[in-house]
Amino acid sequence: MGSKMVAGNWKMNLDFPTGIDTVSKIVSMLEEMETPDVSVVISPPYIHLEAIQQMTEDFPNIYVAAQDCSGHESGAFTGEVSAPMISSVGAQYVILGHSERRMYHGEDGKLLSEKIRHAFEAGLRPIYCVGEQLQERYDNRQEEVVQSQLEDVLGSLTEEEMNRVVVAYEPVWAIGTGETASAEQAQEMHAFIRSWLGSKFNEDIADSVTILYGGSCKPANAEELFSQPDVDGGLIGGASLGPDDFVKLVEIRDRV
Repeated sequence: MGSKMVAGNWKMNLDFPTGIDTVSKIVSMLEEMETPDVSVVISPPYIHLEAIQQMTEDFPNIYVAAQDCSGHESGAFTGEVSAPMISSVGAQYVILGHSERRMYHGEDGKLLSEKIRHAFEAGLRPIYCVGEQLQERYDNRQEEVVQSQLEDVLGSLTEEEMNRVVVAYEPVWAIGTGETASAEQAQEMHAFIRSWLGSKFNEDIADSVTILYGGSCKPANAEELFSQPDVDGGLIGGASLGPDDFVKLVEIRDRV
């Protein structure tokens, strides 16, 4: 089992004042807890990164992540933000391969391989997302789809690089829909991912890589999900926008 982690992906939500207020409340609530044995990752829009990093830099278990990075290091790419730029403001993680990037921006394995390379070069730890569409689940192709996504981007990594990656399984049909994979479905896929890591790399890596569940995870279902042996935590969407729910998820992950 990998290290416990709860990562909040704000997506395109919370303006700057609201985001700062949200993090201030999260930090205050976490301070009241005994030091949780959980890595807490906050992934806001780019405009918040530097300020939130400064707010959380004295808390050793709180990290900041960008939601994406460019496949280029620099140049005439209007609107893009590079991995070195993200690293320069103190962020430690970057989410790559989220289903919304794949769906709305046409990101494929070739581009994501370039992005993950730039992330490593900039000293960032990738949170790499995989997951199947609803029809693929109906067709019982979920393992085939996820294995392809793993092979396309992680298959060429060294063991040292793989040790720096967090994997997030997000069934696309459960993102923002209110639907959630059952605990059994989540465990089945997480075990499959861990098995793939063992066969591609080695058992030590398979045992140590953190694998998160993403897909309408919230306080009401988190305990059942987090209690599964291969579910190390959550990549949280909507429930990360409210301090109470987000910190509750950290509390659940800490004790389960």
